[in-house]
Amino acid sequence: MVKKIILLGATGSIGVQTADIIREHPHEFTLVGFAAGKNMDITRKLIAEFKPEIVCIQQPEDAKTLAAEYPSVSFVSGAKGLIEIAVYDADVLVNAVLGSVGLEPTLEAIKLGRTIAIANKETLVTAGHLVMDSARDYGADILPVDSEHSALFQALNGEKKEQASRLILTASGGSFRDLTREQLKNVSVQDALNHPNWSMGSKITIDSATMVNKGLEVIEAHVLFDFAYADIDVVLHRESIIHSMVEFQDTSVMAQLGTPDMRVPIQYALSYPDRFPRPEAKRLNLAEIGQLNFKEMDYKRFRALQLAFDAGNAGGTMTTVLNAANEQAVALFLNEEITFLQIEEMIERAMDQHEVLANPDLETILHVDAETRKFVKKMLK
Repeated sequence: MVKKIILLGATGSIGVQTADIIREHPHEFTLVGFAAGKNMDITRKLIAEFKPEIVCIQQPEDAKTLAAEYPSVSFVSGAKGLIEIAVYDADVLVNAVLGSVGLEPTLEAIKLGRTIAIANKETLVTAGHLVMDSARDYGADILPVDSEHSALFQALNGEKKEQASRLILTASGGSFRDLTREQLKNVSVQDALNHPNWSMGSKITIDSATMVNKGLEVIEAHVLFDFAYADIDVVLHRESIIHSMVEFQDTSVMAQLGTPDMRVPIQYALSYPDRFPRPEAKRLNLAEIGQLNFKEMDYKRFRALQLAFDAGNAGGTMTTVLNAANEQAVALFLNEEITFLQIEEMIERAMDQHEVLANPDLETILHVDAETRKFVKKMLK
């Protein structure tokens, strides 16, 4: 059976690589619809190649332009359009949009029992309890696309989860892993965008440099696999070959290894429970690599990672504050309005001023998200 795919965030890094997988396996997957932002060039290429039934574009005027060019395709736009395309007839919804904008569409798709391949960290970080509770209620599968969580998912597959004692996430350390905090004071945007191992979008590359990305992944791991934060560790691993590990109560450790290629976990989320060949992909050659390096995490050096653990332990709306403050601060950094170290300073200030609300509903989450962004913007004045 050919799986029908809806892809949110088609023109971003994960979206483009998802299209690669669909292209490689035309007899297994078909792209029936996708959502894009403002990149009209890539949008037109995707429409021409995959001939989708429905497309969501960010701006209404762009939707009108495209509708005139492609009369056989249905076009929707904006936040409402994102929900419309998320509930369109399909087997798998790939949530690869940036930021918390992916939350509501994902919740609506879950209500239809759809399989959700989730690459959007913010959806689980801000509203993980809503997503997982809803998935249980409606019988929807949540499959991780992040390489670390895909690794944990694979290591736990076929095992008794209650016999697993610890999750170990690996971190490359990002583009500034060898710099001291003193040296970080004057780094540029371009410096931060040079990731040593992975090809990613600008926002996630900055998050990798601050280690916020790993912090969000810790929260995701807690949400997806229901492990206490005390049982989730992070270790520095420069090569990004071991993507994550699970330790069991008998001290055995299961690790998932592979080259740093996001198309591997993307394909696994789409093909699960099957595995499809990737004849053109680079294979892992451990003899060629020679050695793998590991180092204990320094939470004082990577302050943002500690903030993420703090937010997770606080629970409730604090993870929403962490995420919203980070998104706003990263946007300011990319626009060269603040320095690199000010990103974590803004996150910490936003968390310090927030009073946690336990078990927030969607309306509360969206309100806290908006208020946090306003608070961060005001710090510039």
